[in-house]
Amino acid sequence: MTHIVADISLSLDGYVTGPDPGPGNGLGTGGEALHVWAFSDDPEERRIVREATARSGSVVLGRRLFDIVDGPGGWDDTVGYGAAEVGKPPFVVVTGAEPESVRLTGLDWTFVTTGLADAVTVARERAEAASADRGRDLDVVLMGGGTLVGSALDAGLVDVLSLHLAPVVLGSGTPLFTGGTPRALVRRSAKPTPNATHLEYEVRRGASG
Repeated sequence: MTHIVADISLSLDGYVTGPDPGPGNGLGTGGEALHVWAFSDDPEERRIVREATARSGSVVLGRRLFDIVDGPGGWDDTVGYGAAEVGKPPFVVVTGAEPESVRLTGLDWTFVTTGLADAVTVARERAEAASADRGRDLDVVLMGGGTLVGSALDAGLVDVLSLHLAPVVLGSGTPLFTGGTPRALVRRSAKPTPNATHLEYEVRRGASG
């Protein structure tokens, strides 16, 4: 069965970027500390990255994040989702309008202009097709940014919330949670590693905490 997994790193005070994020400074000031775990050589952290990318049948991201990863200084052959792992899944971008051009033409991009729910539907179809091809269940991964993940959670679109809690207090930046519909969560796992604590929760649909 294909699940919708919101997977994102955040600080102890709940920010997914540091202050002043933007092109050339995608994670904001000090935000690189959020992703130290994802680039470390620690065997357990490498395993978490490897398993997360292996289960990805498709990946959803917002337009602001797309502009950062597709811009100068963004992703390349060595840096990007799944770049050093098993392969690159199709990407679905939620946007008001398609970009005039795409730098990362070697990746599979789909641009959805009719909203987040429609983008998740398209991503689910892509993930289910990939699952059939590979003979095992693959998931839709919502990688961000924070506004997209928060909106998906608020809209009841998320099955699993996977948080990578970095040992840093940023003070300000892009918050993951800004209010909205209460959601009851059931903890699936909690795993400390040298550079983060990895928390996974099942999201109870239609339930409030």
